[in-house]
Amino acid sequence: MIAAQAALETRMLLRNGEQLLLTVVIPTLLLVLFSSVDIVDTGAGRAVDFLAPGVLALAVMSTAFTGQAIATGFERRYGVLKRLASSPLPRWGLMAAKTASVLVTEVLQVILLTVIALVLGWHPHGNPAAVLLLLLAGTAAFSGLGLLMAGTLKAEATLAAANLVFLLLLVGGGVIVPLEKFGAAGSQVLGLLPISALSDGLREVLRDGAGMPWADLGVLTAWAVVALAAAGKFFRWE
Repeated sequence: MIAAQAALETRMLLRNGEQLLLTVVIPTLLLVLFSSVDIVDTGAGRAVDFLAPGVLALAVMSTAFTGQAIATGFERRYGVLKRLASSPLPRWGLMAAKTASVLVTEVLQVILLTVIALVLGWHPHGNPAAVLLLLLAGTAAFSGLGLLMAGTLKAEATLAAANLVFLLLLVGGGVIVPLEKFGAAGSQVLGLLPISALSDGLREVLRDGAGMPWADLGVLTAWAVVALAAAGKFFRWE
């Protein structure tokens, strides 16, 4: 039942034009545009080496947080979640299916963006296991935040808030603009955001060839634990 629901969730997500825009089109355009045109000063080295890890982090956020929050919020509004909760599929099974759908979509995103980045001249380094662990921790953190928002706010408020947060974190999360541009104090505060921790951690591994960035992983783990616990406690099914 979980596998069938996960397949359905994935098909619905991939057929949704707005979610495809968030999960595929926008990250791809940002990667190609800012790697090809000298618009933002990304520091020493090639722009694609800075941008590719940040765009991968953005892709995780767009799927696990923004897309999931909006879709789940409207499912809750229209009573879909209430009806599914009364089906043989248990509530934890529904959440597991949604999580599996997010992971499948993220795999497709990572493959697509990696291929495009390689074509643009990206040469990643580092341990793939560290990258995988960072992506999983980031997914857990953003999923928790997305479900918390979808389960507590009205659908229209979720739509507005999720898109606003997406835009704010795109600019101030170290995705395309280095955090150093915000000053010493600003970079320290922004570095505690999950998108900043994920993009910075991926950059340390994939660009600099560093080992596991434990500080960034710790930030993501803290966000994941708090967000998932809050979502589990405050999520309303109707």
